[in-house]
Amino acid sequence: MSDATTSTMLRPFVEKAPEPMFLSGFFQTPPENFYMSEDVEIDIQRDGEDVAIAIIDLATGARHNENSKGSNKKFTPPIFKEKGSLNAFQLLSREPGQHPFQSVAWVAKALQRVGLMSGKLTGKVRRAIELMCSQALQTGTVTCTDENGLAVYTIDFQPKNAHFVTTTPWAADGTGGNRRADIDGLARTIRKNGHRSPDTLILGNTAQERLVADDEIKELLKADGFYSGRAGLVPERPGVDGANFLGTITINNYRYALWGYDGRYNDPQTGESLPYVDDDKIIMLSSKARLDLTFGGIPRVAPPDGRALPFMPARASAPGLDMHPNAWLSEDGETLQVSVASRPLPVATEIDSFGCLDVA
Repeated sequence: MSDATTSTMLRPFVEKAPEPMFLSGFFQTPPENFYMSEDVEIDIQRDGEDVAIAIIDLATGARHNENSKGSNKKFTPPIFKEKGSLNAFQLLSREPGQHPFQSVAWVAKALQRVGLMSGKLTGKVRRAIELMCSQALQTGTVTCTDENGLAVYTIDFQPKNAHFVTTTPWAADGTGGNRRADIDGLARTIRKNGHRSPDTLILGNTAQERLVADDEIKELLKADGFYSGRAGLVPERPGVDGANFLGTITINNYRYALWGYDGRYNDPQTGESLPYVDDDKIIMLSSKARLDLTFGGIPRVAPPDGRALPFMPARASAPGLDMHPNAWLSEDGETLQVSVASRPLPVATEIDSFGCLDVA
């Protein structure tokens, strides 16, 4: 029932939760990382840092060498599949921003609803990918759990224990532990085992506060321009939403780009908002190391329902992302189902090229 008053409808506000892909941006996705098989394999051949040994007489001939022995790793990616439905009667309700007396355009309204739903489903999978990458970098193991806390998928990349260190607790007032020695010790371990010089530190919130509380660290940060905001210092990183470049610090032989990261996700059991990088942890890695993000294909026996094709989102396949959409209608044509599926798996290919400090 309308009355004599007038009203103006403002542009609607529709909140979209962030889908940060900062950590997964350190994992490469070349074309060969997309496949249609059940498993993915990789042959790994590691080299050492041996030096040539001199010979006294040319007549003795050359010293014999052999290629180092390789190993084969096989991985099976987990499956993520999310769906949502749209009932025809839902189209009777007013959309955000729609004038109460505006006539209903059924198809346009359905397309809008489907777009919102597919975006929601895709966002959930993207966050799951970021969570798997964060687990791999912080523990060397990936575990996917259900809403009851039960592990439905686990893969252990079997990292060396020495790469995941719990330090003497760093206190908030700058005391406790030896920040410079702790960081340098892990860097030397990574350089020794992985033959890579680490150049990146990703700081949890508490770890960042406790790092800069130390007077010696403050002087090192000041010398390198910490929080300086100087142009040209920011390294290019894909998917930097939620990440903040803080500056650089040089500790002995290694210079690190420092990143703060406040990307978060909702815990599937409790609904609690949790950070991708634990508050008390610091991830150390080499940006030049090889880490792979792979995607398995989603088989389909028959093509999507032809009646639902106008409402089916386009497949999203790009570096760091591969989503397989589907759509189908109920027999009476009154309910539309939309799903998004993906088989992502981050692989810690150079397992010795990164590590993590727990400074709590």
